[in-house]
Amino acid sequence: MKTEHDDSKPGISRRTLLARTGAAAAALAVGPVLGGIRPAQAASLRVPGEDEPHNRTWMSWPSSSVIWGSLLSRIQSDIAELATEIARYEPVIMCADGPTAASRARTLCGAGVTVIGSIPVSDCWMRDTGPLFRVDGAGGLDAFGLNFNAWGENATSFYGLPASAYDKDRTVAQNVAGYVGVPFAKASVVGEGGGVECDGDGTLMATESCWVNPNRNPGMTRDQIEAELLSRFGASKMIWLPGVTGQDVTDGHIDGTARFVRPGVVMVQLGGAVRPDVWTANAQAINDVLVNSTDAKGRRLQVLTIQGPDTLPRIPQGKQAQFLGSYMNWAVTNQTVITTQFGDTAKDAAAKTAIESAFGRPVVQLNLDNLYGNGGGGAHCVTMQEPSR
Repeated sequence: MKTEHDDSKPGISRRTLLARTGAAAAALAVGPVLGGIRPAQAASLRVPGEDEPHNRTWMSWPSSSVIWGSLLSRIQSDIAELATEIARYEPVIMCADGPTAASRARTLCGAGVTVIGSIPVSDCWMRDTGPLFRVDGAGGLDAFGLNFNAWGENATSFYGLPASAYDKDRTVAQNVAGYVGVPFAKASVVGEGGGVECDGDGTLMATESCWVNPNRNPGMTRDQIEAELLSRFGASKMIWLPGVTGQDVTDGHIDGTARFVRPGVVMVQLGGAVRPDVWTANAQAINDVLVNSTDAKGRRLQVLTIQGPDTLPRIPQGKQAQFLGSYMNWAVTNQTVITTQFGDTAKDAAAKTAIESAFGRPVVQLNLDNLYGNGGGGAHCVTMQEPSR
């Protein structure tokens, strides 16, 4: 049987996956799920910006040969390298799917990463499956989930994967919240953490293609989706951006193109000779909206830009069009920003300098070609920060 990432299908990656899975698996016994889908809590609760202090980073260990096939060990190596690097700056908890997977994760990640086998996971995309944590400024912490449905329920038809391939990931958010011991609620919208950017100061940005989409939120208007996201995040303004539908599994997640650096400041990746025209045009369209936007506090956004790589010397020509050549898909830690390098010496160096200047903290660039290429996701896609209270 063909698998999602079978080597015999060159050019196919998570970024071209139109994911479809079946019904959710039963959840672990966890902390309180307060009323299932319920109204958001008071506005004093907010999701902090990723540049604010973290208590730890959550990750999940890929162990499914059904999903990854012969590429599994290479993806595991990239996840282990990233986890080990993050653990130099803040604690990392890696969720592994049972004792065998946990043992493998401990071997590759080393003693600096805490591996637990009590939270079932299907794959490694913790940004999309994990909980969004909120703080109240007085030591309180809770979490909510976005009802992960495998990026719109298309994996089965596109890859022939069994419907159960991503079942365990549907309950990761509430299980992680239960492990932490905080109240948890389900949002009334369906989506992924990688599909929305939050500055922690009242402003969100997202692409319409991810959210105003019948594969996630049939029958809901943009205004209804916006109201729910703002309420859940403790924000007051949404900046809607153009996206791309049907070109990748995410329908154009924002975190590969534009990111908040801090309140009032965003960075956009433009250009790059290896990117297909559809993504280059979309990045320019996103930039054009942002340069004319203000945030929740009335500040005109400062928009910083970088250029994507022009060459991918380590990647076969036939696979370059599907490669996620995004420096933007970074993971922020308490001391550093971790992104990637692609072997384009000049563009790698320019991106590192620009990101360091924007954040005012060191940037670490890793070679994560398997994750970004065969996985089609990056450091941000596979991490979820738990903020300090």
